[in-house]
Amino acid sequence: MQAYAKCHAPFLRYCSVLAYGKMEVEDLVQDVLLAAFTHWEGIEKKDDLLFYLMRAARNRAISEWRVKRRSEALCDKHATRLRARGATAEMLVDVRIVYDALEQLPTTQREALVLFEIAGLPMADIAAIQKSSEGSVKTTVSRARARVRAILSGRARSAHTEVLHAFKTFLL
Repeated sequence: MQAYAKCHAPFLRYCSVLAYGKMEVEDLVQDVLLAAFTHWEGIEKKDDLLFYLMRAARNRAISEWRVKRRSEALCDKHATRLRARGATAEMLVDVRIVYDALEQLPTTQREALVLFEIAGLPMADIAAIQKSSEGSVKTTVSRARARVRAILSGRARSAHTEVLHAFKTFLL
């Protein structure tokens, strides 16, 4: 912490500029600091911690940008495919809203909800996939639905079922 205290302000400024408009500054700073503290023994020149942190932040940001670019390309392909199937611009917005809501769910909830609502699998099959009980899957799906409803209502969407139906219709 003593070594970091000296370089905190310039490191934070560097990350702020690096992440501006592309990613969350706090996430970048935390990821880099966690990696640095985890690998503290492997850092050879601890006096040059600022340079190590800046290089790590740059590498992390580049990795994030690459993933984001690939993700945007996939979203564009997906939107093109949905338009070809008759989706309107409003439906595409609804689909994006649902995807954003699903991304906010914990992995187990997201997986269970998608397997049940979109893929149409029975609870027993989902339980086998997730290596849990059928009752646990029912609870997980119920909580996921409630969480998606809450997220959608936070976005001022009143027709939750309509949005989910449009999402399901154009994914099939």
